[in-house]
Amino acid sequence: MGYTSTLGRRALRAVLSIFPIFSVLWLAMGTSAALAITQGSLESNYRLGSGDKILINVYGEDDLTVETQLSDSGLVNYPFLGELKVNGMTVAELEARIHQGLKGDYLVNPNVHVSILEYRPFYIHGEVEKPGGYPYQPGLTVSKAAALAQGFTERASESKIFVVRGDDPSQTPEKVSLNAQLRPGDVITVEQSFF
Repeated sequence: MGYTSTLGRRALRAVLSIFPIFSVLWLAMGTSAALAITQGSLESNYRLGSGDKILINVYGEDDLTVETQLSDSGLVNYPFLGELKVNGMTVAELEARIHQGLKGDYLVNPNVHVSILEYRPFYIHGEVEKPGGYPYQPGLTVSKAAALAQGFTERASESKIFVVRGDDPSQTPEKVSLNAQLRPGDVITVEQSFF
């Protein structure tokens, strides 16, 4: 009886010692899945604009692969189709436009894939150590943006932060918290604190 219960306790200890490892792995998988979902939803609703770097690929047609950074004009010179105005389009809309343009005359059923290689930068100025433009990353918050700008100055007000959304034609500043999600092209202003 003593030998069996000792084996049982050893087996239980072995299982319990592995549990923290599995929980960390489970948490990591959940976090990366959540980030993938966030990035996927960003790409599906995201409207292309000046500064975005995109890759257009047609499966099996290497001569139809184009990698380009969008200029202010928003025009992409694409083989067989000429100039395409892509500013303001979603990735799915651009894929459909190229698919329709190539279908029939050039290819029977083109398999077009457009991906965003780099989003346009966001900008942060005011009371941060290194104001300027920085590369956008999915999941970016105001707090993370300030960290990229090497933190707030001593005079910064963490409660007086405003964002002008890059896709807002009215360019209206909105007051935000440190946890507010940012989008490509956003302009963040950190104001001074008055003691």
